[in-house]
Amino acid sequence: MQPSTTAAQPVFELNQVSYAYDHQIFALDGVSLVVKPGERLAILGSNGCGKSTLLKLLDGLYFPTHGSISAFGRPMDEAQFIKDEFNFAFRRRVGLVFQDSEAQLFMPSVWEELTFAPLQLGFSPEAVRERAEEALQALNIQKLRQRAPHQLSGGEKKRVALGSVLSLMPDVWLLDEPTAGLDPRSVSWLLDFLNDQARAGKTIVFATHDLEMVAAGADRVYVLDEDHRLAAEGAPGQVLKDTSLLKKVNLLR
Repeated sequence: MQPSTTAAQPVFELNQVSYAYDHQIFALDGVSLVVKPGERLAILGSNGCGKSTLLKLLDGLYFPTHGSISAFGRPMDEAQFIKDEFNFAFRRRVGLVFQDSEAQLFMPSVWEELTFAPLQLGFSPEAVRERAEEALQALNIQKLRQRAPHQLSGGEKKRVALGSVLSLMPDVWLLDEPTAGLDPRSVSWLLDFLNDQARAGKTIVFATHDLEMVAAGADRVYVLDEDHRLAAEGAPGQVLKDTSLLKKVNLLR
């Protein structure tokens, strides 16, 4: 997987993708969508509609029960991820930030969190140190370097989780409910951080039920309904003013 994505080549393409847990309980049903390079894309929907499952499919943690996914113009399935060349190249380009930061943080110190992924993906020790230092500075968490993640506040844990992905310098950010549990100041900071990443040419895909996050941080929106299907796609202004749609998908009273 070479870093050759162009404006004409989507980052991801989903074609009639369905996913069922234990092949019985559908989390997604016949979803087709395209993620364009350099865009800020929101996956909007109520709790339980399949947003988290969709991000895990995009990250290669799950694979479709039906349908197909391609990434950077190449098929994305279990057979591809068995190949070290594909798997390592993909993991260097795509990073996922979980909704629950505690589920993502497991190392004894913040520094070890920031260095873990690049070490596993074969970067040199010098590159790992440089990337981790840059992540500490970019996220303003230098003072947390030797702290244990479980001792941190919710906002600090979110920054460290972001740092664990930022140290890879990915082309694509996948974020699951990124504003969950954050106070207004932290939400404002997070939006600034993601917008900085977008201005640097990164692709941002985030799943949320936060309408304000969509208004402030998205260029385009896909809406999932409670039947785990796509209900709409469009610009944030277009989607957010459609109150009948938002009520139908349980995002407005």
